[in-house]
Amino acid sequence: MRSDKKSLKRITRPIFDDIKLFEEELKSALHSEVRLINMIGKYIIHHKGKLIRPILTILSSRVCGQPSLNSYKAAAMIELLHIATLIHDDVVDEAEKRRGFPSINRVWKNKIAVLMGDFILSKTLINMVGLKDFAALQLIADTAEKLAAGEILQIEKSLTKSMTEDVYYEMIYQKTASLVSTCCELGAITSTGKDKDRLAMINYGTKLGMAFQVKDDLFDILGNESSTGKKIGADVKRNMITLPLIYAYQKISRVESKQIKKILSIKKKNKSNLNDLREIIDRVGGFSYAQQKISEFNNQAIEALSPYPESPYKKSMIDLISFNAQRKG
Repeated sequence: MRSDKKSLKRITRPIFDDIKLFEEELKSALHSEVRLINMIGKYIIHHKGKLIRPILTILSSRVCGQPSLNSYKAAAMIELLHIATLIHDDVVDEAEKRRGFPSINRVWKNKIAVLMGDFILSKTLINMVGLKDFAALQLIADTAEKLAAGEILQIEKSLTKSMTEDVYYEMIYQKTASLVSTCCELGAITSTGKDKDRLAMINYGTKLGMAFQVKDDLFDILGNESSTGKKIGADVKRNMITLPLIYAYQKISRVESKQIKKILSIKKKNKSNLNDLREIIDRVGGFSYAQQKISEFNNQAIEALSPYPESPYKKSMIDLISFNAQRKG
């Protein structure tokens, strides 16, 4: 994790001052007259993540042109939307940790966590209107719908055991890549507003977001809690079918398929169950296939930036692709 932070610090050096402006907007947006809300807000900011999404909004605005005040406001709105979805996800998943620290629901219990998530969503809506930019407003609203739909689609397909590779890509686009794409498109909307810039940033963000989620799905099976800051095998334990497993199902024998289904049917899976699952997936190339797809998405993301001249900002956007491929958590 320490090496991740060093890499990210180097990547964000060209936009150091921009990030400070974004952070002021974020603090302002989270402020409330209710003391408990401010207390939880401070906890969130103190344990903030890598801020990949607002970083992408700012970098995209710099690659396309010059950031405006709305660029920083939009970056804050996107981070608020992301935080709200994480808080609600942790309640649904009964997660006890987020980024290595106790989750909001663990510290303040589910009721407060859900209400805090709702409060942050309402602040997102209020501040969205404050942008006074219909294109940005429509984009953020559409993205909020996709995030929820993607999560529900994953649960539906896992319950019905009908997850295919094509459905998996649609699901991870909605629940993850759509938000990353929106971050980048907002950078274009709030700088030049040109269609060609919006399209290039959509393409870059979508492919990076797809690679990001496939990487997270690999962590769920292969990572360790000290590196990722969250429970390993959480998706497997909830019978969520991800790319390595989808690929494995296509390659294994009927006997091995029954073995996997038996493991997935165990309500309280232990380390031994997860190790057995890893061994089967690894032997048939499921992990290698997922890595191959990450590389394909990475190359497509780099290609989306090809029309733009070399600059420190473009270099940082390319370096973020490598950062995702090499990150430890």
